[in-house]
Amino acid sequence: MFGLGLTLTTGDFTRVARYPKAAVIALVCQVVVLPAICLGLVLAFGLKGVLAVGMMLLVASPGGTSANLFSHLAGGDVALNITLTAINSVLAVFTLPVVVGLSMAHFMGDEAAVGLQPAKFVQVFAIVLVPVVIGMWVRRRFSAWALTMQEPVRIASVVVLVLVIIAAITQAYRQLLDNIGTLGPVALLLSVLSLAIGYYVPRAFKVSEKESIASAMEIGIHNATIAITLALTVLNDETMAVPPAVYGVLMYVPAAIAARLLARRKTAV
Repeated sequence: MFGLGLTLTTGDFTRVARYPKAAVIALVCQVVVLPAICLGLVLAFGLKGVLAVGMMLLVASPGGTSANLFSHLAGGDVALNITLTAINSVLAVFTLPVVVGLSMAHFMGDEAAVGLQPAKFVQVFAIVLVPVVIGMWVRRRFSAWALTMQEPVRIASVVVLVLVIIAAITQAYRQLLDNIGTLGPVALLLSVLSLAIGYYVPRAFKVSEKESIASAMEIGIHNATIAITLALTVLNDETMAVPPAVYGVLMYVPAAIAARLLARRKTAV
């Protein structure tokens, strides 16, 4: 999230005025439609308890910074990606605790979890938003250094993602083995549906090709690292981190295929 902050300026938040329709449609898809789709998949595949909450935690997390790279490769509007990532990171501080709290109440019978306790809400705020704000401050105060550090930080972020996924899988290895047959198809299907919704819904509303590609990548690539971190720290549950870890590994396959197909389609158009 600090690395994300290094790529952002206040203009990335105000730029939404240039893409009002594209931004609103993408945000509604990500904040409202996608959690509903994920809930349907969780119920259809019979996920229960902590694993069900883990999937909902993943889908409620903001888009991953890798979305910018995939959008670039697919010929999308990267400026819109940056704007959506910035806004999603702020929205997630408020929407994520609500989605996770309701999921815990439904799947785990934890009525006290609705909205999460104030202390855990503060932890979500600290983990999701504070590093972004610090990164933005560094970008503004030391802009030349921040620009030179963007690529090293991006590489470091990928390394962190891999290490976090390995740690999550290692800590809950038994639960992973017991549930990989269900978690794998759910994660893959969620990834495919996320990409499809992110692209075709904006297109149905006459959003441009480039903006629709950006929307597809933003909605289809979630920040699995944040979801895993919240599961292991704020929610203190190793098993809950398994679904985001599985998704974090598998999501790049549909994303790479989609980027290739969309790049070809854009060239043909």
